[in-house]
Amino acid sequence: MRRQTRFPRKKMQSDNRETPRLAISPEAVSKGEPPNPEVDSSYQQIIKSSALIGSVSVINIAVSVIRTKVLAVLLGPSGFGLMSLYNSVLDLAYSVASMGVSSSGVRQIAEANAADEQHRVARTVTVVRRVALALAVIGAVLLGFAAYPISSLTFGRPGFAGGIALLSLGVFFRVTTDSNMALLQGLRRIRELAAVGLVGSASGAVLSIVLVYYFQERGVVPAIIGTTACTLVAAIWFSRRVALPSVRIGRNEFAKESAQLLRLGLAFMGSGFAVTAAAYAVRMIIAKGPGLEAAGLYQAAWTLGGLYAGVILQAMGADFYPRLVAVSASDTDCNRIVNEQVHASLLLGGPGILATVTFAPLIIATFYSAQFLGADEVLRWICVGIAMRLLTWPMGYIVVARNRQALFLSIDVAWAIVNVTLAFAFVRIWGVRGAGMAFLGAYVFHLILIYPIVRRMTGFRLSQASRRTGALLVVATGLIATGAWTLKPVPALVLGLSVTVVGGIYSVIILSQLAFQHRLPPRVLRILERTRLAR
Repeated sequence: MRRQTRFPRKKMQSDNRETPRLAISPEAVSKGEPPNPEVDSSYQQIIKSSALIGSVSVINIAVSVIRTKVLAVLLGPSGFGLMSLYNSVLDLAYSVASMGVSSSGVRQIAEANAADEQHRVARTVTVVRRVALALAVIGAVLLGFAAYPISSLTFGRPGFAGGIALLSLGVFFRVTTDSNMALLQGLRRIRELAAVGLVGSASGAVLSIVLVYYFQERGVVPAIIGTTACTLVAAIWFSRRVALPSVRIGRNEFAKESAQLLRLGLAFMGSGFAVTAAAYAVRMIIAKGPGLEAAGLYQAAWTLGGLYAGVILQAMGADFYPRLVAVSASDTDCNRIVNEQVHASLLLGGPGILATVTFAPLIIATFYSAQFLGADEVLRWICVGIAMRLLTWPMGYIVVARNRQALFLSIDVAWAIVNVTLAFAFVRIWGVRGAGMAFLGAYVFHLILIYPIVRRMTGFRLSQASRRTGALLVVATGLIATGAWTLKPVPALVLGLSVTVVGGIYSVIILSQLAFQHRLPPRVLRILERTRLAR
């Protein structure tokens, strides 16, 4: 029986309870005094990193639209479902092969960089690269040997074993890629991270389209492998441009460093495996229930549901996590940064989620084809779940930053079990849209689970602003989705468009208050203050 992890209750200080508010008063404006420069700067950093990754993601999204559209037309729903199953196998094998070394490396590099210990950074990077190379080889070999049983389990027959064996190259490329990305993420090199995503996405899209065009379904596996290879080349190129001091590592030192990375990495590996296994299991439930075509519809909805919010989540991993690690010893700073990230993520991601729910059929037809229009309902359920994810993910980073490995793993395993259990039950009743319902239900469970844990750990409490914005986003998303299911198309579109516009204006106003008020004219600040008081 697993020993329950207990946390001592901490006396909660008032400055831990809520993110400091940016009180915009006419008196403060007339004196020219910024309400809270530290918080102001922090929000600017969140928006800056999100904007940088977001601007690159706009290009990536455009590339993805072309790539997805072409592949959807060439393969159809069943072929797209086949690709999703192959991707699930690759994700599952990668999550085991990587052993979480790159994620633990990010944490170690971020700590060393915060302490300005560049030799320690260089030493960690060297160890991460060597260990990752060994794991990449081992993982690729093991997947090749397990191709036949995995094919029988996934597809019900061993006829796909050859394709699965080829995916071993994808495992090797992805594990090696992440060892190079760990350096960029740990040092918060946001520009280089964005560049890797851009170059890898564009080159991978061109290669995958060419392969599928000429070889149809036989080109699916080579297309997946080619995409991972393109990203690897880009990661190596940009990571090598980071100047590091030369270090020599002896056998004993290497053994000690690698053991430390693997101990921490095991929790990351277990967590990644649980989440990936859940995604794999859900797709299998759909493929063996409603069928392979339904699996393609779910994959289409899943891809679109996370497209916009993925920009925010990427920025969260690239910039927020290293910043949180640097201050994780302080409850006050830790809670403040998490609350700021929750609030900013909801404000930045909310309008995109609302727009996706409103224009779901049009977006699906644009990204895919008319054959995929059955995915619009599951897409709406997934979007509501994504709204919950934006609320809960920053809280989960507290557990990671505090290095509570067993607890971190237990939370993700619990989430995965709930997700698969709900999917098994809901798909049997409601078909493919039941998988979207299960995704939402799993994140409601995640919120119920994670909030008391971080409350006991650091005294964390969601700020009033975060609670208000989160509630408004969930209600607005649910309102648009309900209108789409119950109203005729024209009234539903008018309702959705109205709520989306209002939500977008609200987000712009609040973000302007939080991040840029010291740059705005006093008259504009007074208007924003009246708006805040009116709420």
